[in-house]
Amino acid sequence: MDFLQIASLLLVLAAAFGAVNFLFLKLPSAIGILIVALAASVGIMALDLAAPSLGVADTIRGVVLNIEFSDALLEGMLGLLLFAGALHVKVADLKREWALVLLMATVGVGLSTVIAGVGFSWITGAPILIALVFGALISPTDPVAVLGVLRAADLPKTLETKIAGESLFNDGVGYVVFLVLVGIAFPTGDAHGSGFSGAASLFVQEAFGGAALGAALGWVTFRVMRRIDDPPLEALITLALAFGGYQLAVWLHVSAPIMAVVAGLLIGDVGSKYGMSDDTRAHVDTFWTLVDEILNAVLFLLIGVEVFAVAFEASYVFAGIAAIGLHLTARFAAVVVPVAILKPFDPNFEAGITRIMTWGGLKGGISVALVLALPDNEWKPLMLTCTYFVVLFSIIVQGLTVAKLAKRLGGTAEVS
Repeated sequence: MDFLQIASLLLVLAAAFGAVNFLFLKLPSAIGILIVALAASVGIMALDLAAPSLGVADTIRGVVLNIEFSDALLEGMLGLLLFAGALHVKVADLKREWALVLLMATVGVGLSTVIAGVGFSWITGAPILIALVFGALISPTDPVAVLGVLRAADLPKTLETKIAGESLFNDGVGYVVFLVLVGIAFPTGDAHGSGFSGAASLFVQEAFGGAALGAALGWVTFRVMRRIDDPPLEALITLALAFGGYQLAVWLHVSAPIMAVVAGLLIGDVGSKYGMSDDTRAHVDTFWTLVDEILNAVLFLLIGVEVFAVAFEASYVFAGIAAIGLHLTARFAAVVVPVAILKPFDPNFEAGITRIMTWGGLKGGISVALVLALPDNEWKPLMLTCTYFVVLFSIIVQGLTVAKLAKRLGGTAEVS
């Protein structure tokens, strides 16, 4: 199948599964589409077991493997989704919560990577470097899933900003940590060299380079938009910034996710306030809401059908279940340590912040894409199965319950 045929098929299935969810399940749109897609995929696999001569599952598996999920997300959809999410986070709000966001996106990601990696090595016997790569790929929270949950929860503004800001920057930093560890575990002899000095150089280039590029492109775009008052054209300019800037970051070997977040923050705050008329602002908001919803639907559909690429051997299933516990433990440490560091300086954290941000640290398509992007090795099938178990639990179980938990615990008292 060519690109247009695959894109058409994904849009048709996303629309059909979305309609099924709306009419019968009535779950949040993206989660409902994932569940319907997963149920359909499992049903086809069961039919194939009952009537193997049909070969239906093998045919669909071939189509799924031909989609290149990792490339589609990491080099296509992710930039648009991150840009759309960052547009709605105000820089002034983020400045007030910068300390916790910074610690969780750095110390938190590091702790999560180490805890999940060491645990994975202990459970599966994987070499520690391979296990740390697994820890890194399940550490990034998925801003797509997290921001979708926030829309359903009536949270205090300060808590909402903490969760949204942390999910956006956690994702970008987590991706850089993943690239660094992959470079150490699977050395290729590139310009950065190997070992920890090369890893440090790569981290600085990716993280700071991505932020600088996002700020520069966002500022140039803002200056251009100030001179224009044409809502459709300005919406197109923001799309060009998100898509073109992301591809430029990939070409320059700097962090494309961080670029998208920084550019989105600048356009959504400074650009919206000083560079857009009211009519343009409404057009841009509507346009990016539509882009966000469509890509969300397609992304969660892809997660549901990726079950065809997962191995379900008994030992893999056991490791996958254990990985869920690892994910929650690592996420708890990533939250509780930064909160404990900052609490003496700011004792008025929102009630239940540790539990809300732990349970709300949803994993999603980014983790699946990262594990699929790994070089082929003997541990990759096991890592894919464990990642898939973590993602399904996170989106379905945590995603459907975190809004209720947040509504029950969200407040302004001290952390509990």
